[in-house]
Amino acid sequence: MADTATAPANGGGPPAGRNPAPVAEATGITKRFGATVALRDARITVAAGESHALVGRNGAGKSTLVSILTGLQHADTGTLRFSGAPAPAVGDIDAWRSRVACVYQKSTIIPDLTVAENLFLNRQSAGPLQPIRWKQLRRRAEELLGEYGVDVDAAARAKDLTVEQRQFVEIARALSFGARFIILDEPTAKLDARGINRLFDKLRDLQRQGVAFLYISHHLQEVYDLCATVTVYRDAAHILTAPVAELGHRALVEAMTGESTTTAAEIVENRGPIASDAAELLSVRGLTLPGACRDLSLTVRAGEVVGLAGATASGNVRVGEAIAGLHPAEEGTVSVGGRGVRTGDVPSALAVGVGLVPEDRHLQGLVNNRSVAENATLTVTDQLGPYGTVLPARTRVFAQRMIRALDIKTPGAATPVSALSGGNQQKVVVARALATDPRVLVAIRPTNGVDVKSKEFLLRRIREVADGGKAALIVSDELDDLRVCDRVVVMFHGRAVAEFDRGWTDEQVVAAMEGVAGRTATSDENVAGRTGTSDGSAGDRTEAPGGGTDRTAASDTTEEHGR
Repeated sequence: MADTATAPANGGGPPAGRNPAPVAEATGITKRFGATVALRDARITVAAGESHALVGRNGAGKSTLVSILTGLQHADTGTLRFSGAPAPAVGDIDAWRSRVACVYQKSTIIPDLTVAENLFLNRQSAGPLQPIRWKQLRRRAEELLGEYGVDVDAAARAKDLTVEQRQFVEIARALSFGARFIILDEPTAKLDARGINRLFDKLRDLQRQGVAFLYISHHLQEVYDLCATVTVYRDAAHILTAPVAELGHRALVEAMTGESTTTAAEIVENRGPIASDAAELLSVRGLTLPGACRDLSLTVRAGEVVGLAGATASGNVRVGEAIAGLHPAEEGTVSVGGRGVRTGDVPSALAVGVGLVPEDRHLQGLVNNRSVAENATLTVTDQLGPYGTVLPARTRVFAQRMIRALDIKTPGAATPVSALSGGNQQKVVVARALATDPRVLVAIRPTNGVDVKSKEFLLRRIREVADGGKAALIVSDELDDLRVCDRVVVMFHGRAVAEFDRGWTDEQVVAAMEGVAGRTATSDENVAGRTGTSDGSAGDRTEAPGGGTDRTAASDTTEEHGR
């Protein structure tokens, strides 16, 4: 990660001539929950029209601050002001809504209601005893959406909207109460690169109208792309506030972690090449998955980490899941170490040595009401007792070994997994994938929703799998995930369109993911049989004039979001 900073594309600061009073100002905030200190003399100041980032590791105090800024919690000590005036009394919901709103990672939009009904929920009529005038309600919704440039049909059902559109509706609803300060909590977690571009464009438009944003994200590049100022919290306390353009990436990470470390990506940069005669552990030939990919081929060798990159519609996630036995193939084969995998058969994939870190730990990875030990050993129950039994003592011993190996922060193996932080929950999911000692580890967006230190730990752990003579496939659209790979194969609309060895640039990979441009960064003879069509051809790869990426075309998609 380069130790240089770039100014946000929009300037990120408040418009000239605006009210100099901060739209939100918290000072001396302390909050305790029993013996736990959630915030200690914390502070933050957000100017009108500013996009201000709040970053920190899981447990740093960000969520507690948000609950205080939105009136859900009352600080034990400290003061909170909005536009120079004291914060409303706790419980005065209308007053809080007129000052601040939060768009959470998990949408609060009600799926079965229309956009108009969601925008004016509990405000559909002129009074409690007045009938709802539906045409008037839709007209009010259309006016509100038009005022803020939100291109959504007011009569559409919310469940039919994209994630991006639902976020725009939530932002418009917040603005309808008069709020000019909006907190965005991990808003890009489920968006692809184009969706992120459109979201950022909309936020910049609103900033020009004087709306301020507190932007919370684990994706640090987004901080540099969107925000003018960044505040760092660590261990429940304020660490620093600084202009983004004056704070390098490395300095920002060090402020968040309190440590100076070499990143997993930097370690890979200094590694030698994978031996040309290394055994081929994963082989995918002519794979066709309905609605996901067509005639896809790739290989991963022993000691190698390969990235399978692509946007949401590329099909890369479904390919990764199919390798792990979750989806049947229409055509093609998957083999591990020469042994075939029956596609659509998870036990078959496990038997030949495939381990899977699924995309969504909440929906696919964890049983929340079960313990850390139970979650971590789900794939190895045959090792926990004779004749199909599961012995609690064996389970505890096995789980404790994995807790130490993955450095899972938990009071004990019996702790419910739901009580852990996001980073430690993800470590439990990775521990379960590694419990079978897989020959091939398939990790789908393995660092999604975890803090920077946990991200580095998990990426290093995946590298260790390959360094031990195994193979790993990282399926992701996150550039930080892909930086630890020896090779990156890029998919676009179900086909492999480009492949890059180490040394690729963000512009090259993002352009290939977006279908704008791509280049094959390996020799033709190395590409043949590794990606593309089953006959070894390069498939749909495109190349910019002169053999390099078309920087002009690529910059349209990369300079705005850097993903």
